[in-house]
Amino acid sequence: MQEHRLAVTRSARYFTIGKPGRDVWFVLHGYGQLAARFLSRFDAIDDGTRLIVAPEGLSRFYLSEDAAERRVGATWMTKEDRISEIEDYVRYLDAVYADVMGGAKGDVTVLGFSQGATTACRWMALGTSNVGRLIVWGGEVPSDTDMHRARRLSLVYGSRDEYFTAKVVAATEARLREQQTDFELVSFDGGHEIDTAVLKKLALTAP
Repeated sequence: MQEHRLAVTRSARYFTIGKPGRDVWFVLHGYGQLAARFLSRFDAIDDGTRLIVAPEGLSRFYLSEDAAERRVGATWMTKEDRISEIEDYVRYLDAVYADVMGGAKGDVTVLGFSQGATTACRWMALGTSNVGRLIVWGGEVPSDTDMHRARRLSLVYGSRDEYFTAKVVAATEARLREQQTDFELVSFDGGHEIDTAVLKKLALTAP
């Protein structure tokens, strides 16, 4: 059996709230989420001073076999053919950035949540987009990713997060110190979620 490859053009979508200006946020959802629903969590910082952009993972799937429910979610990648999927979503996110920014300059923040956190890290490391701040929320910095391009890096986690546990946080911190990458650690009393109070505080500080 031989494997063959070809490049194809496909449709992708992203959602926005807010007004175009100097402050632009790109927010990347977690596994099994959809961009529009994820974006609603950022209503708290939609105060007329920034544009918030939520791209959607390229692979959608049914979250349940229940025929009555049939809710849909999206994912950024799986372990199958992972290198090609990483290359695809990095190109896709660079294309979203170019479509939104249109060559304009601004203060750009990328926030990745859960699976979107590793996606955001790889985009920062491998993409061509000009990002001022990276917020890794409830997810890991991939072990195969060099974070030296991150001009400002924040790790955010809930003290009761069942996925991004204290052990995972410690391993992530150690990895970044080994790379001699500067970062700030932000914790809150909560689980695997976007905490509104923390989000507002982060929004008050420029990239």
